[in-house]
Amino acid sequence: MIKLIDTHAHLDQVENIEQALSQAQAAGVEAIVAVGIDHNSNVKNLQIKKKAQQSEQQPKIFVALGIHPESLKDAGLQDVKEPLNFIKENLNNAVAVGEIGLDFWYSWAKKSDEKKKLQKDVFQAQLNLAKESGKPVVIHSRGAWRECLDLAKDAGVKRAVFHWYSGPLDVLDEILTCGYLISATPALGLSPQHREAIGHARIEDLLIETDCPVFYREGEGGFRSTPKDVFKTLKFYGQLKNISEEKAAGIFCENSRKFFDIS
Repeated sequence: MIKLIDTHAHLDQVENIEQALSQAQAAGVEAIVAVGIDHNSNVKNLQIKKKAQQSEQQPKIFVALGIHPESLKDAGLQDVKEPLNFIKENLNNAVAVGEIGLDFWYSWAKKSDEKKKLQKDVFQAQLNLAKESGKPVVIHSRGAWRECLDLAKDAGVKRAVFHWYSGPLDVLDEILTCGYLISATPALGLSPQHREAIGHARIEDLLIETDCPVFYREGEGGFRSTPKDVFKTLKFYGQLKNISEEKAAGIFCENSRKFFDIS
């Protein structure tokens, strides 16, 4: 059976978590990285990890702790001090800092220099935590690809993955030159920008994921993703690059283990 690691899942948002994890293991998912977006999700994902450790019928759960830019819509710098402290205090139980970054396409951020600065300040603080701890970072960079790259480089971060990358190819080339990675999602089946970016990179520079429970449109319908759908990402990648799924899966798993320093 082909084995895979879902490197980016919002398990705290999955409705029937027990069923989703059982289905993932049956499909061949051996591990999942549960990413946080705010304090509540960070706490819940740590709880999910702890519970999963007691079961042999589920994939192994690893956790990334972070504050997502979307969480800053109605917040100020004071509001994130305690959540940042929580991340710092619990990084020994995490494999990465994430999901963090910038998003200048949100309507509340587009025309607000104040909100853009807040996003940058919180992103910077978390990059510093990653640098100090030696942890990799999982970066959300929609509409701010260049800014995210520059801040990550300036912070001295050694390991970063630009999650669901669909940005400009010139920035992508610099991301890869820095030794950073990008990740592919089931959007490979429908997004020309995502397909172009993933097709542009070497397989050694890629991770694959679901970003579940994102809803992906497919044909005349679509599906609400769960971790087992990382195999859809694998299928779309195999079709895009004309590579066997078995060979690609082996490389993706090796990339994931090396990036997150997991066995």
